[in-house]
Formats: sequence, structure tokens, C-alpha cells
Amino acid sequence: MTIQTSLGRRGFVVGGATVAGGFSLGFSFPHATAQAAEVQEVNAWVVIKPDDTVVIRIARSEMGQGTLTGLAQLVAEELECDWSKVTTEYPTPGENVRRNRVWKNFSTGGSRGIRESHQYVREGGAAAREMLIAAAAAEWKVPASECSAANSVVKHGSGKTATYGHLAAAAAKLEPPKEVKLKDPKDWKVIGQPLKRLDTRDKLTGAMIYGIDYKMPGMLNAAVKACPVNGGKLKTFDAAKVEKMPGVKKVVSVDGNTVAVIADTWWNAKTALEKLPVEWDVGKSGNVQQDDITALLKEGLTAKEAFVGNKAGDVDAAIAGAAKKVEATYAFPYQHHVTMEPLNATVLYTADKCEVWCGTQNGEAALAAAAEAAELPVAKCDVYKLMLGGGFGRRGRADYVRQAVLIAKQMPGTPVKTLWSREEDMLHGLYHPTTMCKLTAGLDAQGNIVGLRVRISGQSILASLAPQSLQNGMDPATFQGFMPSGPEAAYGYNIPNLLIDHAMRNPHLTAGFWRGVNVNQNAVYMECFMDEVAEAAGVDPLEYRLKYLKPKYAAVLKAACDKAGYGKPLPAGHFHGISQVMGYGSYVAGVSEVSVSPDGVLKIHKITAATDPGYTVNPAQIERQIAGSFVYGLSAALYGEITVKDGVVEQTNFDSYNVMRMDEMPEVDCALVPSGGFWGGVGEPTIAVAAPATLNAIYKATGKRVRELPLMHQELKKGA
Repeated sequence: MTIQTSLGRRGFVVGGATVAGGFSLGFSFPHATAQAAEVQEVNAWVVIKPDDTVVIRIARSEMGQGTLTGLAQLVAEELECDWSKVTTEYPTPGENVRRNRVWKNFSTGGSRGIRESHQYVREGGAAAREMLIAAAAAEWKVPASECSAANSVVKHGSGKTATYGHLAAAAAKLEPPKEVKLKDPKDWKVIGQPLKRLDTRDKLTGAMIYGIDYKMPGMLNAAVKACPVNGGKLKTFDAAKVEKMPGVKKVVSVDGNTVAVIADTWWNAKTALEKLPVEWDVGKSGNVQQDDITALLKEGLTAKEAFVGNKAGDVDAAIAGAAKKVEATYAFPYQHHVTMEPLNATVLYTADKCEVWCGTQNGEAALAAAAEAAELPVAKCDVYKLMLGGGFGRRGRADYVRQAVLIAKQMPGTPVKTLWSREEDMLHGLYHPTTMCKLTAGLDAQGNIVGLRVRISGQSILASLAPQSLQNGMDPATFQGFMPSGPEAAYGYNIPNLLIDHAMRNPHLTAGFWRGVNVNQNAVYMECFMDEVAEAAGVDPLEYRLKYLKPKYAAVLKAACDKAGYGKPLPAGHFHGISQVMGYGSYVAGVSEVSVSPDGVLKIHKITAATDPGYTVNPAQIERQIAGSFVYGLSAALYGEITVKDGVVEQTNFDSYNVMRMDEMPEVDCALVPSGGFWGGVGEPTIAVAAPATLNAIYKATGKRVRELPLMHQELKKGA
């Protein structure tokens, strides 16, 4: 198949930052008098300088998704500060521990950054505002109830005013209020506004420091190579062959499965590592081929034993008595995170202290990994978060931090940056799990669904990463998008007889949380199959879905279709496909417009999305998030595939693992339909609707059902 798309993403980079500085890394708390004269911590969330600069502390990680700006908006709204003077900084997870986790959760994943912390960060801003008002009231000897705050100024009815910079020192000495009242959404002035991001300018000018950029005086560099077969071990290596090569300082083994070369530059370390004679013990997994994994999953489709995730009525009886039966089997491959910045961490280790500088999605997990590897108390360790050059779930695990600490331990007192090569990153990923799915629907004589059976066969993420979190052996995350209820990813169709289960089959590769996680493949399975069932019933796919969808699901699907002009005439040869899903607390839908030329060239012209996240913090950023999520979702649908030969991942770089380029991006249009009353995510949910909407449109264009991804393997030419 040939793929041809056109660039239409509006405002690839829109605007610059509104403030100087924009982003700072780490901080120290004011204790000494000299420090207090310059900066005041009003509370854990808010620092105010004499020039009225407001520094808002952000515990969650910024990796391009805009959480940094969104969280700052939440605090600033309640603080009533001058947004033009807002900047941000990261606290450290070590300081969080020392201060009884005042910033709470440092984890950034599952689109939880805003939806899980909105309450307490707003309370932090409101508390600081009340303390500033109280400080002004005390100075003027008037009741605090007679004072108000706006735009970083406290005012009294008499006309007296005082700036936040003037009041900060006095406010910092006050007891924080035990309770604060948050603003009514109708009174929001900062939340809900399309404000420019705080980190854009530093990215554009090159001032932003990512983990890969970080340098320290006297720093050495380490290149690493682990056993190419997951689960294998390091057998032997001949350090003497490379020890005298330029810049090499030491050759070391790590954790029994990895060898590292430490040198003055990373290039010298990498060059020596490539020359290093190494023998591996690949174990039984060295015999695994891709066909073996495929056969394992196929076997699970008909296995008697399976974990039940969602059940209603008697599905077997309903399907047995149906007037018509529709059946299809779909497959979804392993996929890689392919972050632009490979994994890395810089570590300075001594006998009584360990410090780490890195990009991480979970600062506290990185801190725990560092302390464990350093064999030091947590109180003697810390992690300084740097900007992430992509995370997508991969940097939620701290394996690379642990490895970097173990390497630095062998050079105590010397900072060592460990950087994975792209090839190492590809070979040792936490891959999107591979699954297959068999779906069977029973229809009555009028084409109504009387029963639906869904069998998922494939890998469990929790079995790979956190087996202690399995529930009586079951991985509930596998059922994202199929769950009977819940805020993460609930099933939206009202079908009387239903059975959705999972035959767990775990190949030797490690599965991980990949942006959108299991909603991605489950949306493909369900939404493409719903099109198949609608066709069997002789009903338009939108009309058919609306018969079964719960109200919020239906509302967002209708919003997407209205925005896209679904059902109205399209240019000759253009076709629409639709899909919907609920994930990460939000309701989303997509409409894909495609054409397929007579010789099989696919062109994705436009994708229209609708989302109901409850509340919108920054609508402009939500639109960018949706466009960015479609880049990710379409890349996966078009090209994403990890395969195995002799136990080893075959794809090693971007020459063998393609991703969507800018000139392939379709136009993206968005309908934001926030209904209020809840807080949903926006970074991951819409990824899931890109692939099924596009696959459904391809069927309309070609008459061919694509039930296995990626699309690059499919022949779309009519009659082929």
C-alpha cells in the first residue's frame, strides 16, 4: 500500500511564551534573611518575588502536552495574580518526601495531570490569595473581609492598594487557612482561556534543557548494551580489547544482563562498545519467532479459560437464537514509543549521597529506583526533573534511572551521563501490548443486536510491569473501553446480552503503558465491528450507533459528525468513517475523511474530533493535544509494528520503524463540547478514534475490511 496525505494541521507552533524565563529547573527554599529579601514562599505552590513575579510550582511533568501551563492556570485563577508575570518551576520528589508529600502525586500519565490534581492545586492558589489578603488587612488594620485581590494587587474599600511583591514576606509568616472556598466556574477568568504556553519560547530559542542536554563539570559518559533477547543474560566480555581506546575510562557489567563503556565523550563510549567482544546467554527466548507469537494469540481466541471483564445477561443463548450472526477477528501488533529523545540520566554518586538529573514521568518512582540502586536512604537521594523529549508512557518506568545509578556507582564522586542509543532504545522498549480479538454479534430479524461476545487474546501490561496489581490473576487494564462503568474507559453501548473476556497470553517481550494504552486497540475492535454489524443490519453506521449509545457518548458522536458534515455530499471519491469511545474521563469521537485512488494510494484528507472533558482549562491547548494525538494514532495505524526474529526485535531505528512526517498530516478540526461537572483528560482519549474512523472510511472507499494493522501491509487497490 502507498500512503499519501497532506499537511493541514493548523498552527504547528502557535505563538511564543508570554513571560520571560518561562521555565526553571529545581529550586531552594528561602530560610536565610538574605534569601527572604529576594523571594518569598507564600505556600508550597506559590513563590512571589519583590518585582511581583509569581513562581508556581508544578509537580507533574511537562513532555509537550501542555500540563505545565494548564496547572499554572488553575493555580493562577484562584491566586488572582497577573498572568503576564507567571513562571514555573519543578519541586523535587525528595523535597516532596521531606515535606510530607505536600505536592502529592508526581506521576504524569493516563491524562491524569490536571484531572487528578485540579482540586488541591486550586486550593493552593486560593490559600495563598487569602494569606496575601490577610497580610494586607493586618498592615492596614482593617478586616480581611473588606479587602479583595485581583491582578496581583490587594485592594481595600478606602482605596488603599498593595502589590503581591510587597505583601509576600508578611503573608509567608501567616498560618495558612484550614479551608478555602474555590471560585464558581462561571467566574473563571484564567481557566478556560486559550492562553499561550509558558514553555514555547525556550523551546524555540533552544534555551530549554532536556535530559540529553544536561552537562556537569568533569562529567563522563556511558554507552550501554543489554542482551538483545529480552530476559537474556550477559555471559562474558573482553574489556582488555577496548580499554586503551580513545577516552575510555572503564568497562563495567550492570545487573547481569548489560555491559557499559564509560568514557570522556558518549561517542568514544559508543565507539568502544561497538568494538567490545561480548557473548550473551539468550536462553529459550532466543528461539521465539513472530509466527510463534501469532500462534499463541490465535490459540487464546478459542481457549476455554478466560478472565471476564464485562458480562450481562446470557450471551450464548441470545446468539444461538439470533436470526443472523456476524463474526470478525482483528489483530493489533506490538508498537514502540519512539520518543525523540532516547532514554538517559545523569548521576552523581558518593558514599552518602546520590543525585539524578533526568526527564521522568514519575519523579517519585525515579527517586525510589535511585535510592534502591544506590543502597542509600531516600533522604540521601534526590531527582532533579528536566524537560522530557517525549514520554508517552515509556518514562513512567524508572529502569533507565536504576541502570544509570548502578553505572555511576562504579565511578564514585564523578558525574556520569548514561545515554541509550536509538538502537538500544528500540530493542529494549516497553512495547504496546499485542492482542487479537474475536467478536460475535447476534441480530434479530429487525437487525437489532440481541447479544455480543468479545474475546481478547494477548498480553497483559500489569503481568509485565506490576504483577502484584493483578486482581485474582486478571488485568483490568486490558478491558479499557470495555469496562461496564468507571471514569477511565467505560463501555458506551446498551446491549442486553454481553460477554467480554480476556485470554491472557504473554510472550517474552515486556509490555508497557503506551499513550492511550488498551483503549487504542479495543476501540479498533469495537468501532470497526459496529460498522460491520450496521452493514449487516442495513442501517447507516451513525444511525445504528445512536440506537445503542448512552447519552454522553451519543452527544459527542453527534457533535463530531455535525462538525464534519457527516451525511452531506463530499468531493468525488471522498468517504467518511466514524468512531467513538470513552477514555481517561472524557467522551470522544472522530470522523475521518479519506480517498483511495484506483491504484491503491490512500490519502487522509481530514479528521474531525469532538471531545467532552467536562471542563476545559485551555481550549487552544486541547486542540493542539487532539492534533498531536492524531499524529501518534495515525502513525501507529499506518506504520507501527514491532516484530521478532530469533527472540530479537527486528526494528532498530527509524529506517525500519517509520513514523508519520509533517507532510503526511491531514487537516484536523475540533469540536469542544464540555458539559461540566467532571474533569476528564485530553492527551490520550482522542488517539483511540483515529485508527477505527480511518479504517471505516477505507472500507467505504474500497469495499475492503482491514482487520489487521499496520496499514502499510494492506493492499487497498480495488479488485486486488
